[in-house]
Amino acid sequence: MLKTHREKMLIRTANCDFNGTWRMSDILLTMQEVSSMHSELLGVGRAALIEKNLVWVLSRSEVKMARYPKIGETVTVETFPMANRRWFFPRYFIIYDEADQIIGCASSIWVLMDFKERKMAAPDAALPFLPDNSDLTVPLNFPGNIADVEGEARAEKRMPVYTDLDINGHVNNTKYADWLLDTIGIERMKGRKIAHLLIHYSHEVLPGNELALMLYQNERDFRLTGEHEQTRYFEIGGSFMAQ
Repeated sequence: MLKTHREKMLIRTANCDFNGTWRMSDILLTMQEVSSMHSELLGVGRAALIEKNLVWVLSRSEVKMARYPKIGETVTVETFPMANRRWFFPRYFIIYDEADQIIGCASSIWVLMDFKERKMAAPDAALPFLPDNSDLTVPLNFPGNIADVEGEARAEKRMPVYTDLDINGHVNNTKYADWLLDTIGIERMKGRKIAHLLIHYSHEVLPGNELALMLYQNERDFRLTGEHEQTRYFEIGGSFMAQ
């Protein structure tokens, strides 16, 4: 049984933002694809689960970057799952540069969702396929809570569009990072990079769910919430790298 899985990736222009470094949403996309491949190899990929009306859905994601690779660099992303906590499946990631130095790490929590009922499903279908990785060391703690941020507040509306949706019919987890940076704005992001990002996915955002976004930010920290009909659907917190 494959305890871990590694993939190499060349950072191209399409993977970068206007600062010329790896875009956060693309980091999340790479995590999604690498974990999907590992799940396929373990026998709990989408093809196997969809026969049981099940899919993997993210509950939380956390990313910490020490350095962002630029266009033309090659990175290696390693991933591995750890023992489930009741209905929650933690999965971790380590990002290496060409010199095999760690430049970033991430943690995530996944749940099984009943595709027809659109609700959480019991973990039994996946448990027999997961390796015993109790001998491995996790790079981050289990994703925790998001801290309040004092500072400037900004409100706007966001309606999901065609390019936000994925194969499960809801807004893809990677798009929330784009929504965050769109709300922070171009001027604020010039020359800035995110050091730490933590996303809580509370409810799936479906087509037609117009969200009320509220951004709180100061020189170092930020927090974005998204609500629909007075219910919080997601929350993002984090901090910028020191300039």
